[in-house]
Amino acid sequence: MKQKHQDLKKGLLPRHIQFMALAGMIGTGIFKGSADTLALAGPSVVFTYLIGGVILFIIMAALGEMALAFPNSNVQHLVHEAFGFRFSFIVGWLYWINWIIVIVVELLAAGSFLQFWLPDAPLWLLSFLCAAVIVGINLFQVKYYGELEFWFAAIKIIALIAFIILGVLLLAGVIPSTVHHPLSNYLSHGGLFPSGFKGTFSAFLVVMFSYGGAELIGVAVTETKDSERVLPKIIKGAVLRVIIFYILPILIICGMMPWNHVTGQNSPFVQVFSSVGLPGAAQIMNFVLLTAVLSAANSGIYATSRTLYSMSQNGAAPKALLKTSGTGIPIAGIMLTGMFILLGVYLAYVTPSQVISYLMTIPGFTVMFIWISICAAQLKLRPRYKNIPAFQLKWFPYTTVMCIFSLCIIFIGFLLNPNNVIGSTVALFTLGILVILSFKAKRKEIKPTNQSKKAAS
Repeated sequence: MKQKHQDLKKGLLPRHIQFMALAGMIGTGIFKGSADTLALAGPSVVFTYLIGGVILFIIMAALGEMALAFPNSNVQHLVHEAFGFRFSFIVGWLYWINWIIVIVVELLAAGSFLQFWLPDAPLWLLSFLCAAVIVGINLFQVKYYGELEFWFAAIKIIALIAFIILGVLLLAGVIPSTVHHPLSNYLSHGGLFPSGFKGTFSAFLVVMFSYGGAELIGVAVTETKDSERVLPKIIKGAVLRVIIFYILPILIICGMMPWNHVTGQNSPFVQVFSSVGLPGAAQIMNFVLLTAVLSAANSGIYATSRTLYSMSQNGAAPKALLKTSGTGIPIAGIMLTGMFILLGVYLAYVTPSQVISYLMTIPGFTVMFIWISICAAQLKLRPRYKNIPAFQLKWFPYTTVMCIFSLCIIFIGFLLNPNNVIGSTVALFTLGILVILSFKAKRKEIKPTNQSKKAAS
């Protein structure tokens, strides 16, 4: 059978891309990882999420600005445009590895949520079934994938808003519950900073993992219709989304139960409803959480397959990964991603109790490296814009430099933290391997961007 090498089709509508940006950053990081951040920092973790949200806004603004200045270019294309083949090789494969780990974490979380109803079923089997479902979804034409992801994302967004409303009513005493003195839950268990500022800083790694995925708009832009109009709207609402979908839920959880009573065995969202005497709500919330993590994993398969396709265009990945289906789906990239997902599920079989905690530390490092690369690319490319985009990051270059500096401080801090020795060792080892491979890879001329064509003429 002859391989088909064709361009990816622009099948994503504006509402698809808006909800995909949310879908990538609302998953295990908030629904299950919030237990880890609360254990590290207590109620003060809301400051970590807020500071991280400001950093996220700068990164998304820089990415959106470049995507408008260089139309039809995704993250890997932009890094290549700024720093050349070797650096884009490292960033591209690191991004792919990052998403593979995230997908595995999301699938293991999905399996653990299913165990809420099927406690005797092994984690690996439930995770495997979830993997089969989302790989199948990604084999559909991209417009159908976008439609399914739209509804996946809609479910968890509506659920989070409902959680906030219900939580506020419970805390205010409008709905009777076992919570009588919510203010004491914030102040009577070590105060707002029970672990000091060190604990607040330590939560950054999980927070960065939680926000990882927001840059998915930089991958999906090549398949998005009317991206010039859609991207600025998504970026401007980034910090607001962080407040609504991260900070408010954390404040409600801390108000409804002492932060040190969060066990981490189930999602804090499920635990908090069970603890206040609303078991029916816990059942519904567990279903929503299952949908949410499947949605995030679904976005991950999209991101990895498109990243492989992009890298294969310039020789950073094997040419065979250019193979697409008749409907413009990068079928080879999806199959390769699926194989590594099965390997991750096998890890769950080998070490079911430790694997999620170990894996969640690694994407925090890789996301920070990729975000630093995006900001550095903006510093390099801004003077080369031929057409000034309508949307631009304010107070450039100071905001970009501040963002890079902040990310580097966080990155170094966690490399030196003995509690992150496994994650940091794996991340640095992987980075070293990619640097070596980048010198051995054979460069191929990358497909030029629209702006590059204009510059050459």
